[in-house]
Amino acid sequence: MRTIATIVGARPQFIKCATVSRQIREYFKEVLIHTGQHYDYNMSQAFFDELAIPEPDFNLGIGSGNHGEQTGKMLIELEKVLLDVKPDLVIVYGDTNSTMAGAIVAAKLQIPLAHVEAGLRSFNRQMPEEINRIVADSLSQYLFTPTQTAVNLLHREGITNGVHWVGDVMYDSFLFNLTRIDAEDVLAKYSLTAKQFVLVTIHRPQNTDYPIILRELINALADLDKPIIFPIHPRTHKLMQTFDIKVEASNLRLIEPVSYLKMLALEKNAYIILTDSGGVQKEAYFAGVPCLVLRPETEWVELVEHGWARLIGTDFQRIPAEIERFADFHSEATTIFGDGTASRKIAEIIRRL
Repeated sequence: MRTIATIVGARPQFIKCATVSRQIREYFKEVLIHTGQHYDYNMSQAFFDELAIPEPDFNLGIGSGNHGEQTGKMLIELEKVLLDVKPDLVIVYGDTNSTMAGAIVAAKLQIPLAHVEAGLRSFNRQMPEEINRIVADSLSQYLFTPTQTAVNLLHREGITNGVHWVGDVMYDSFLFNLTRIDAEDVLAKYSLTAKQFVLVTIHRPQNTDYPIILRELINALADLDKPIIFPIHPRTHKLMQTFDIKVEASNLRLIEPVSYLKMLALEKNAYIILTDSGGVQKEAYFAGVPCLVLRPETEWVELVEHGWARLIGTDFQRIPAEIERFADFHSEATTIFGDGTASRKIAEIIRRL
């Protein structure tokens, strides 16, 4: 039986690999390698527990650090593991430092590489994620894209071999887990009423690393006239403390990061979602909820083109008016992200290689 090494390290990758791992383990031996990029229980182990992901065969325990330090440690430790495991294929997901490190090590060791969620571009190279995507795509022999737009972008860059439009594995996960959520219990836990609250997530450096911007954003949220639930990323919380940014508005509630199923319940029942997360933008669409993107650009241009998302950037004073513009929004969800069988298609394609 052929061996596949799957490299993950951050919350979005745990969600993506859960669905793919279930499929590829029907045909292959999978060795799961967790870099430890996310190590907080609520950002890591909780997802393994809830999504029934097998325990990692290797947990490198890299932890946090600046980009060079973190990626350098990953390169060293991943090379040791892959030399020992000798896999027939390495799979990486998304756009984190774990993605780029896994791609580089596989390429150096001449191990075939597959990139799940290939072909995304924000065209903003100040984002570390953009560099990670470009590196992973350029080194991969097999590129599994979530949308036709991603295929077109790869072709424009001259990458045509090994490109497969399979759909989005996060849509697979959303459909699989939707029946497992207990929305009433989650809403009761946080004293929320369905479709009467705003859900917020913030974690990107462009919103969190500058005290003026972060303070303006928190103040803009506090001025909204609806209850706001804000599962706060540990890094965002730390920076708010560093910058002495306090939340005094009664409508703005900061809570600990929530599990994947609880997040789905909140997303499905929100009136609107404000986020700088790529994954949450898509989950909002899957849930049929409009989204304001707290960035000047998005990888998921289809969401903007179809009216489900609007770009805010750092012009936070626009938020109330943009929420109002969504008050009468009606649009049917389409099959932008496939039919919910992306994971099965990936496994079948790999099986034929």
